[in-house]
Amino acid sequence: MSTDRRTVLADAAIDVLAEAGMRGLTHRAVDRAVKLPPGTTSAYYRTRQALLTALVRRLVALDQAELQAIGERTPALRNAEELVAGLGVFIEGRLTGAGRRRSLARYACAIESVRQPELREILVPRENAARQAVQDFLTGRGHADAEERTVTLLACVDGLVFDRLVAGGSVSDAELRGLVAAALR
Repeated sequence: MSTDRRTVLADAAIDVLAEAGMRGLTHRAVDRAVKLPPGTTSAYYRTRQALLTALVRRLVALDQAELQAIGERTPALRNAEELVAGLGVFIEGRLTGAGRRRSLARYACAIESVRQPELREILVPRENAARQAVQDFLTGRGHADAEERTVTLLACVDGLVFDRLVAGGSVSDAELRGLVAAALR
C-alpha cells in the first residue's frame, strides 16, 4: 500500500464504497477503515465531493495501470481463442479479490456520474495497451471498423461483469466465444 496519505485514503474510500455503497461512503467510515483518528480524511478531503472525486481519480488510475500492464505483457493475439482466454482472465480478475471491490466501486461511481457530470469526465474510457491489443487483433482480421467493434466488444464484456457481480456466477468460455465471434463477423 502506498505511503502517500491521500492515496491511502482514496484506496480506503474505494473499499468503503464497495462494502457500504454510496450512502456508506463518509469521511468517518474512511477514517475507521484505515484506523486513523476521526477527522483525518476530512483534513485531506474537506467535502464529500472532494473525497468522491479523489476516489474516482484513484480508481481510474488503478484500472489504467492494470490494463496497461495486461496489454504490455500480452503478445499479439494470434487467434480468437487467445482473445477469448485473455478476456476470461480479465473478467475473472474483475469478479474476485481487489478487482471485485474496484468493479463494485466503479459501477456505483458510474451511476453517481449521471447526477454529477464532473465524475463522468473522469470515468470516460481511455486508451490503453489492452484495448489497443483487441483493436489490433480486429484490424488484423481486416475489419475497417475495428475501433467501433472494440468498443462494442468491451462494452459487452463490461455488461457480463456487471451481470455476474449482481447475479453471481462466472462467465463461460461459450459466452466469450459468442461475443468474440460476433465481433469478428
